[in-house]
Amino acid sequence: MDMSGEYRIPAPRNDVWNALNDPEVLKACIPGCESLEMTSPTQMTASVTSKIGPVKAHFTGVVTLENINPPESYTITGEGKGGVAGFAKGGADVKLTEDGDDTILTYTARAQVGGKLAQLGSRLIDSTARKMADEFFGKFSEMVAGAAATTQEDDASDPDIAVIEEARTIAMTQAGEAVVHAAGDMEHHIGQAVIDAEEKVEEAAAKGSFGGPMMWGLIALAAVIAVLALAN
Repeated sequence: MDMSGEYRIPAPRNDVWNALNDPEVLKACIPGCESLEMTSPTQMTASVTSKIGPVKAHFTGVVTLENINPPESYTITGEGKGGVAGFAKGGADVKLTEDGDDTILTYTARAQVGGKLAQLGSRLIDSTARKMADEFFGKFSEMVAGAAATTQEDDASDPDIAVIEEARTIAMTQAGEAVVHAAGDMEHHIGQAVIDAEEKVEEAAAKGSFGGPMMWGLIALAAVIAVLALAN
């Protein structure tokens, strides 16, 4: 049995490639898959329950990745045993091609069945295989496209570090200028207050009130200290 197909996936090629090598994604997309575990970078074990016509069987087997050329292509081969139902083995060449923001996935598959499965006839087996392939790639496309859309939303919502730093610099500059202006105004007020105090002291000292110049000198010093304390 030979079959081929082409699917457009609305996601970047790297995302599609990573998903094709992710056991959790593959498990969720393979019809009837009960378990799929990565035992090495190029090999996985699988457990699948499938029904072809009147025959329902539980298959266990090994899947191997070969001719790996990331993120463009690889060859996947495998063999599954279904007890009295028979066996199935084969492989597929998978290729990913960039097309704008989308990825075109094409595959060419070949398979061989034996036991009771072989007695069902090639037409039934072919139609079932194509149906399973459509289910797999339909689900796969949905998952990969959804993950890509979520990533784009997260990227759009992430704050731009450069913008934040620029805003911080502007805020610090404006705050510094405000402090400088405030300090200048305060210095002006303090200076004026000191001048006013000195004038009053001089007037009072000239009149000889309250103990003479020495006393008023001390009062003037106390007044200046008080003004400075209030300013601080």
